[in-house]
Amino acid sequence: MATEQEKDELYALDISGVEWLSAPGSPEEERVEIAHLPGGGVAMRNSADPDTVLRYTAAEWEAFVLGARDGEFDLEQ
Repeated sequence: MATEQEKDELYALDISGVEWLSAPGSPEEERVEIAHLPGGGVAMRNSADPDTVLRYTAAEWEAFVLGARDGEFDLEQ
């Protein structure tokens, strides 16, 4: 779990020049975008709302990715 100081430092970073990555698609399509941050952190946003950005420490991002790979977020049909 990230400490409050780690989160404060992560949100204090100037990310105005980061490169946002997303799955292929047309610019008009809404999609999730991520940017790699210094220290292994990751920023995530919705292309339809680029001003709202969530930031994750390297440990939080790793836990999320591993959980997604294990099916923790699969929707029941």
